[in-house]
Amino acid sequence: MDKTTQTAIEADPKLPVIRMTRDFAATPEQLFRAHTDPALFARWVGPDAVTTRIEHWDASTGGSWRYVSVHDGAEYAFHGSFHEVRPDRIVQTFTFDGEPDGVALETLWFEDLGDGRTRLHAQSLVDSFDSRDAWLRSGMEVGVDEGYAKLDRMLADGAV
Repeated sequence: MDKTTQTAIEADPKLPVIRMTRDFAATPEQLFRAHTDPALFARWVGPDAVTTRIEHWDASTGGSWRYVSVHDGAEYAFHGSFHEVRPDRIVQTFTFDGEPDGVALETLWFEDLGDGRTRLHAQSLVDSFDSRDAWLRSGMEVGVDEGYAKLDRMLADGAV
C-alpha cells in the first residue's frame, strides 16, 4: 500500500464521546479477525515503540481480555469485557489499570465499502468531558495511527 491513511478522530461537542473512522484495504472479515485474534491483535496494537503481551483473551460475547503494553521496560496494563462480538460489530469495555475508575464503553463496526475496502468506525464513551479531553491530550492519536499503519502492513503482507 503506497498511501498512509490517517485516522479521523473527533470529539462530540455534546457528549463525552470520541469517534474514530479509518479506511482499510481489507474485507470486514479481515478487520474483525485482526481485532479478535489475540496473536494478530498483539502484533499491531499501539505505537511502534511498544510491544504487547496478551495475558487473557476471550473474544466472545460475555468474554474478557487483558493485555500489557511494554515501553522501555515500563509496563502498562489494560483490561475489559466483550459485551457483544459479532462479525460486523464489537462492543467492549476498556480500562487502563493505572486509572481503574476510567472505564470506557467502546463500539467498533465494520462498513463494507466494496472492492475489498472497509471503513472502521469506533466510538468510545467515557464518564466525563474531563476524561474524554484527557484521552485526547494523551497523544492517543500516535498510538492509533502507528498501530493501524502496522495493521495496514500486515494486511498487505497477507498476515491477516
